[in-house]
Amino acid sequence: MTGPILLTGATGQVGGELLRVLPELGEVIAPPRSTMDLADPQSIRETIRAVQPRWIVNPGAYTAVDKAESEPDLAYAINAHAVQTIGEEAHAIGAGVIHFSTDYVFSGTGTTPWVETDDPAPVCIYGATKLAGERALAATGAGHMIFRTSWVYGAEGKNFLRTILQLAREREHLRIVGDQYGAPTWSRDLAEMTLQVIGRCEKDAAGKPLVDVLSQVSGIYHASGRGETTWHAFAAEAVRLQREKEPDTPFARIEAITTAEYPTPAKRPANSLLSCKKLHQQFGWRMMDWHESLCEVMEEL
Repeated sequence: MTGPILLTGATGQVGGELLRVLPELGEVIAPPRSTMDLADPQSIRETIRAVQPRWIVNPGAYTAVDKAESEPDLAYAINAHAVQTIGEEAHAIGAGVIHFSTDYVFSGTGTTPWVETDDPAPVCIYGATKLAGERALAATGAGHMIFRTSWVYGAEGKNFLRTILQLAREREHLRIVGDQYGAPTWSRDLAEMTLQVIGRCEKDAAGKPLVDVLSQVSGIYHASGRGETTWHAFAAEAVRLQREKEPDTPFARIEAITTAEYPTPAKRPANSLLSCKKLHQQFGWRMMDWHESLCEVMEEL
């Protein structure tokens, strides 16, 4: 490659995995928040102009779904305005942008997996800010790929799996929502997918401008785990697997409850299923089945 990869959010779940795999492609620069603060457009512009990246990979985001209801300005600053700034600067230098979004851009109605062309209709502030970021990036004219994902987890960082396993050791009984459907997505699978996509684009760009390649593949792709489950079933399977590893350890009993029985400041989509056919057709990548990824993650814990 003719320039480095600029990575945001390297201390997050997806960012940490990206920081591990992207150096296979070349130099990766992952500035700390003190240098590149996504809430500060000027620091974003200064960093991009100093680094002159060939790619900007942006998993960095405001992800506190409930807190966003009371901090909409900060959520919009990071999830929308920052993405616009990244897109504007990338467009100016011909860099490619990879940005991560969410199933929360949809209403969560229905029972079939969402496809990229379905009309978004977020039901909470977080979803609205992520949708605004998608649209702002597209409007800049930068060559970009937006990967919508769902229920991200891994062996590191703060996530549902690690929280449930900890609580299952501390309590006798856990009540988990059982009427929200989706597919857990391993942060490492997202990172490996990103590596594949950039590698494919670079191969296709041999002897011609990267922007020409990106003009053919820019747009939105869904990238979430295969299969279907609920938060309750995911938690129950994780605890079952842990029991197999520690047969003498007492773990909590897992009970399914309704969304109505567990009210939260932000409304959650009932249907978070995403169809990833477009990703497979364009880049030949199949996301891992959630059962398979869960088994691998449990081996790392």
